[in-house]
Amino acid sequence: MPRFRHILDTMPPYKPGKAVVSADGRSYKLSSNESPYDPLPSVVEAVAEGARQINRYPDPGAVKLTEAIAERYDVPFEHIALGAGSVTVAQQLFESVGEPGVEVVYAWRSFEAYPLLADLAGVTSVRVPLAGEDHDLDAMAEAINDRTRMVFVCNPNNPTGTSIRRDALVPFLDRVPENVLVVLDEAYREYVRDEDVPDGLTLYRDRPNVCVLRTFSKAYGLAGLRVGYLIGQEPVAAAIRKTIIPFAVNHLAQIAAVASLKAEDELLERVERVVKERSRVREALIEQGWTVPPTEANFVWLRLGERTLDFAAACAVEGVAVRPFAGEGARVSIGDPEANDAFLAAAKEFRG
Repeated sequence: MPRFRHILDTMPPYKPGKAVVSADGRSYKLSSNESPYDPLPSVVEAVAEGARQINRYPDPGAVKLTEAIAERYDVPFEHIALGAGSVTVAQQLFESVGEPGVEVVYAWRSFEAYPLLADLAGVTSVRVPLAGEDHDLDAMAEAINDRTRMVFVCNPNNPTGTSIRRDALVPFLDRVPENVLVVLDEAYREYVRDEDVPDGLTLYRDRPNVCVLRTFSKAYGLAGLRVGYLIGQEPVAAAIRKTIIPFAVNHLAQIAAVASLKAEDELLERVERVVKERSRVREALIEQGWTVPPTEANFVWLRLGERTLDFAAACAVEGVAVRPFAGEGARVSIGDPEANDAFLAAAKEFRG
């Protein structure tokens, strides 16, 4: 048999959110944090027109998209690096620092791709347990040593939805050595309404070791096209650009992302609807007797422990797919009102 890396024998595959169907044909996919809305007509039109050129390779530098991001956030063109979704940009980050003996610090539980990416890059994961449902920033700072090359801070955190406020994040950044890269993973930034949760782009400008990850998959509704980006100081962005696979961001993805930025006001109206539904769902769950941490993302988190898989199975019977983490809890995306009502009914029935 061909020989492969030993690490592959110990790596569990990434498990994407699944869809389920009830006995009467109902199906509500609340397991992948996707936008519940169809693409905007203007975006679909731009993609349809762009499809006439798919016999050609995409622009390898994604210049128009990079220019659009730079204009949107008032950052230099050279501060931006792109990838096929923010998870791929995260992979590029791991590849950029990965050497034998290197350690990367992150909270756990957090985004489940972090351990997989760390293993593939050959770095050592240092998982710092959450304090309740929140990042334990003091413990994370204490975990940094001479072998630490990078720290991931998922804000809001996936899957708990909790966020780190400025008065906690800034002192933490001050404690991190200047030669350790801090990645603020802000995939859900557009859903944040707590004014005390800082925008990472206000922090990176005078901190050469801080960068920000963003995505078009969630609020912008382009999960199926895979576009993510990093904003950081020029040396950071330049290093990440060196690790990108040529033509990774495809032609239609670039077009759709540019069109989405042009239609941002309309898209953000949809985000506001999700935020309102988020509040309604959380309040209803609390009324049912559940403990639900405050969330600034497009999902809620239920700490279920050993009941997690039973809860997911009960929801599936009603045609509602949630994202279970065995022995810990379930993450439930916010969908349209019909899907959310179906979930709330299933949660109420399970609680009894």
